[in-house]
Amino acid sequence: MKLQMVATCLFGLEKLLGEEIDALGCRRIETMDGRITFEGDERQLAAANICLRLAERVYIKLGSFEAKSFDSLFEGVKSLPWEQFIGRYDAFPVKGHAIRSALFSVPDCQSIVKKAIADRLSSVYGIKWLAEEGVKYQVEFFIFKDIATLMIDTTGAPLHKRGYRLSAGDAPLRETLASAIAMIARPREDVLLWDTFCGSGTIVIEAAMQMTKRAPGLNRSFAAEEFSFIGDRVFSDERERAASEIITDSIFEAYGSDIDTAVLEVAKENARRAGVDGYIRFFEQDALTVKKEDRRGTIVCNPPYGERLMTPDEVRDLYRKMGKTFAELSPWQIYILTSSEELERLYGRRADKVRKLYNGMIPCYLYQYFKPAERIAEEQKGSKKNFQKKFDKKFDGKKYKR
Repeated sequence: MKLQMVATCLFGLEKLLGEEIDALGCRRIETMDGRITFEGDERQLAAANICLRLAERVYIKLGSFEAKSFDSLFEGVKSLPWEQFIGRYDAFPVKGHAIRSALFSVPDCQSIVKKAIADRLSSVYGIKWLAEEGVKYQVEFFIFKDIATLMIDTTGAPLHKRGYRLSAGDAPLRETLASAIAMIARPREDVLLWDTFCGSGTIVIEAAMQMTKRAPGLNRSFAAEEFSFIGDRVFSDERERAASEIITDSIFEAYGSDIDTAVLEVAKENARRAGVDGYIRFFEQDALTVKKEDRRGTIVCNPPYGERLMTPDEVRDLYRKMGKTFAELSPWQIYILTSSEELERLYGRRADKVRKLYNGMIPCYLYQYFKPAERIAEEQKGSKKNFQKKFDKKFDGKKYKR
């Protein structure tokens, strides 16, 4: 059965999520902020839920249409083939969002969508009363610029809830964002990955899961497993396939350090539940005392922002000290996630690349330092010399006019 599906994600992760969807053998149809529409079958629907590291949810898309009035919303919803998915006894609660559209009242839209689906199902099944005592099909609408999209959630609890993190620190990083940061930092078997503000260990755990090809959804359930049109063995077969791809002999190694001994115990337990504790060493250490080991290394960290941990003044002082400490680690690569727009000034070096991401609703920046400090200094020195040569050549023997 061919299905159109929608995978949602945190803003800024669309490109990486698209590459994950491609790897599943699905055909991408459309990409917009925070969501990708693609095509696949039931098996790929199950694989998307089990294997996608960056998606928040996976939906079945029933259709899209223009909805500038409540009448057009009702008729558009009623025209969709709900009976192909929802049985006569099944439940179909409705929720959704409306953004930059003529229809902006979400409660009113919910009522109309619910009534339209009920009218369609009542007509098809020849009954006046829908019991809604069976399987739950969570219906979601998304109205953006007067275009309504109707979907059924196949995920249930959001995909960032892998099941390994039963508890976290005071400022936990969402698993999907941590996985994206790890991807961008390119973990490798011959390079030590070190999170110097590891907290509950999410970044290094996600990195180890990537390096061992451990699918993030192996140890949890999904709403679509109860859907009648999904074959009985579709999800179990995909779990078995994903489990068979786990690498058990990787030599990847990661460090997770923090000054909070209590949260380190949480991190160790999280890694054990995730099945990657053999690849990560957690220990107590101040990030400002990190020393370069005689090996290649990458620092990936999410230091305090000054919002939930530390005051803004304390954070600014921390960033200044980090710049001095991490400069001594060159040629190690450094990846720092923070909501601060002045990190580069405080850190004392312009980032080689900055990527805007979102930690929940907090806009953040991933500052990437992947060029050796010595090379940066040489490039800057060379650029000044080249500029001077061009200037001298251009104005040689001429009077410079302002």
